[in-house]
Amino acid sequence: MIEVERLTKNYGPRAAVKGLTFQINQGEVVGFLG
Repeated sequence: MIEVERLTKNYGPRAAVKGLTFQINQGEVVGFLG
């Protein structure tokens, strides 16, 4: 299992991601677009 809590990513002063929490269980395939 992979678990992420409160992930934040900024580009300069702009927040692209703020407070993202998720988990990926064994056997799951996940992709992010953006």
